[in-house]
Amino acid sequence: MKHLVQRQLAQSIATMQAVLADETISDTLVTIAELTARAMHSGHKLLVAGNGGSAADAQHLVAEFVVRLTVNRPALRAVALTTDTSILTAAGNDFGFDHIFSRQLEALGQPGDIFLGISTSGNSKNIVKALHVAKKIGIATIGLSGNDGGLMRPLCDYNIVIPSAVTMNIQESHLALEHIFCMLVERFTFGPDFDTKPQILSE
Repeated sequence: MKHLVQRQLAQSIATMQAVLADETISDTLVTIAELTARAMHSGHKLLVAGNGGSAADAQHLVAEFVVRLTVNRPALRAVALTTDTSILTAAGNDFGFDHIFSRQLEALGQPGDIFLGISTSGNSKNIVKALHVAKKIGIATIGLSGNDGGLMRPLCDYNIVIPSAVTMNIQESHLALEHIFCMLVERFTFGPDFDTKPQILSE
C-alpha cells in the first residue's frame, strides 16, 4: 500500500512538472487572467461550468473570486453554473442534460462576459453546447481540459490542455492552475504589488 501511495504521488508530481515545463500553459494563463480582469473591471463577469469533479472545481474557483483567495479584497464577479439544483434539474428534465449549462448562458450571459468550461476529456457534451451558445452571444471562451483537448478545443478562444490522460492527475493540475488564475486576476485588478502572501485562517 505504501508503494501505491508513493507511485501515485510520483505520477501527480510528474504531471505537474510537465505543466511547469510547458511555457504555452503559463503564457495562456497570464493572457486569460488579464482578459478576465479587464472584463470584470468593465462590469462583466466570469461564468464557470464543469461536471463531477470539474463541477466542484467550478464552485471552488468561483468561491475564491467572490470571497477571497489569500487576503481580503473587494469581491470579484464570478458565477458557477453548477449550483442551482432547480435550474439544473428543470433543464435536464425538459431539454436534456446536454443543455444544463447552455440554457443558463442564454439567461445570464452577456457580450463581454467570459465563459470557462472545465472538462478533463474535453468532450463533455454540455460544455460543448455551452461553448456554441457563448460564441453566439459574444462571450469569450476558455477551455481547461486534458488529453488532446477534445471536441471543445476548436471552440475555445483560449485553451489550457494538461498533458495527461489520467483524470485524477488532470484534475490536480486544474486546481493548481485555477488558484494561480485567481491570483493573477487579483494582481491585474488591484496592481502588481497586491499582497498575496498566504494567511493561515480557519474555514
